[in-house]
Formats: sequence, C-alpha cells, structure tokens
Amino acid sequence: MAAVFCLLPGILRAQGRGGQPPQPPSSPHAGAPVDLTGYWVSVITEDWRFRMVTPPKGDYPGVPLNPEGRKLADQWDPAKDISAGEQCRAFGAPGVMRMPVRLHVTWQDETTLKMEADNGNQVRLFHFDKAAAPPAQPSWQGFSIAEWENVQQGQGLPPAGGGGGAGGVGGFGASVPSGAPLSGSLKVITTKLRPGYLRRNGVPYSGNSLLTEFFDRSAGPNGDSWLILTSIFEDPHYLQQPFVLSTHFKQEPDGSKFTPRPCEMTLPVDAKASR
Repeated sequence: MAAVFCLLPGILRAQGRGGQPPQPPSSPHAGAPVDLTGYWVSVITEDWRFRMVTPPKGDYPGVPLNPEGRKLADQWDPAKDISAGEQCRAFGAPGVMRMPVRLHVTWQDETTLKMEADNGNQVRLFHFDKAAAPPAQPSWQGFSIAEWENVQQGQGLPPAGGGGGAGGVGGFGASVPSGAPLSGSLKVITTKLRPGYLRRNGVPYSGNSLLTEFFDRSAGPNGDSWLILTSIFEDPHYLQQPFVLSTHFKQEPDGSKFTPRPCEMTLPVDAKASR
C-alpha cells in the first residue's frame, strides 16, 4: 500500500504533463469570466443634486475643470442647445452613465457586447475585436474597445481621490455593497467622442477626451446583484486632471420598467422659476 502512495504523486504529475492543455475560449462571449447581461437600474446614493435634476449654471464642484472649462461651463445656454437640436449633449457616454437610467446589456454577437440606456435611448457597443475599425465620424457614444480582466476586489481600480469631490472613488468603499470578491472586470476604453456635457448644466468635454471604464459584478449579502462602474475620464482641453467616479447599478428581474425615451433637456430649477 505504501508503494502505491509513493507512486501516486508521480502518476499525477505525469498526467499533468501528458494531458491536453486547456483550450482557449472560442470567443469573448464564451470566455466571459462574469455575466453582465440583463437589466440594471442606477442606484443614486450620492451627487443627487447633479444627477437627478439639472443643477444651476456654474454649479460644478468636484469636477477638476481648468480655466477654459470653467469659462465654457459659465456660458452654458440651454435655450441655444434646444434651438440647435442638441438635446443629447448630456447623453454621451461620459454623461449618460451618471443619469437616472436603466440599462439592458446583451451580446450583439460573439465579440460585441451591447449596452442600451433607456434614458436618452442611447446604445453603446463594446468591441472585443481590436481590429475593429472606428467610425469616420465621432458620435455621442464614441468607439469602445473592450477586454476581460480577471481581478479580485480592489485590483484594477484607480487610487482613491482621483477626481475629488462627492461621487469620486474616495467614497467608493462606503457605498459598494459588501459581498464575495469580484470575479472579473470588463475594461472598456472609449474614444471618438462627439463633444458634449459631463453634467446636464453644460460642464463640457471635448472631442479629444478618453474614457476608461471598469465594469464589475458583485453580490450583496442579501443576494442582490450589483454592477459597479469605475470610470476614469481624461480631457486635455477642459480638465486639469483625470476625473474619477464610481457608479452603481442594481440588477432587476426583467425589463418591465425599461422605457426607452428620447433625449430631453430639463432646465435648472432656478431657470424655471425665472421664466
């Protein structure tokens, strides 16, 4: 019997050397370390006055605007945007994810993840094929290249305090539900953005912006599923430094509350009172 136990480790090692190596997944869909599909609703527990309503002009604390960015934000004219048909300026990729919004995430094909936002009726496409050609013209949702990153909680995330102010990563731990370690990150880099607004009150971003996002799924102690988005926004034209935010979405059982609707520009409370 002792001889059998002595031989067993060698047999196992030999099987490990002689066995077939694991085959790579056939596609990004098949090899996804975490399932991000389904319906999700934004849970707004911070920055309420910037996200739920349109703040007054010039109200942009926490956004690291440079002097040119502040100057442009202070010149915001919602009536001019409406007359020009530019109601979607706040619904581009950097802005729509901070809106009160529901998301519907599906696989368009084996290499493209599709994310639909009901508020503004916007569609984001995450291309895992790095050879995919960007469009000739910039758009509100830009051009996004994606890849899976296998991480544990706390890895793959930027250091705290990157963006400053409420809603930055400095408050990340306080509002993220506790649960099991994250099983994977979806990393998305978005370029080719049409100039728009970071907030609905005219806080600008330029067409040379770069948006880097990490999407993680986590389970809460009560069994709820959460989609945690960490975004790093860089704009050499209007920002002094990267603007870092964490945004949270809770999974819903179905799409009964998912209601696509067009972009709508709402005036600040003080502007409505003066009309």
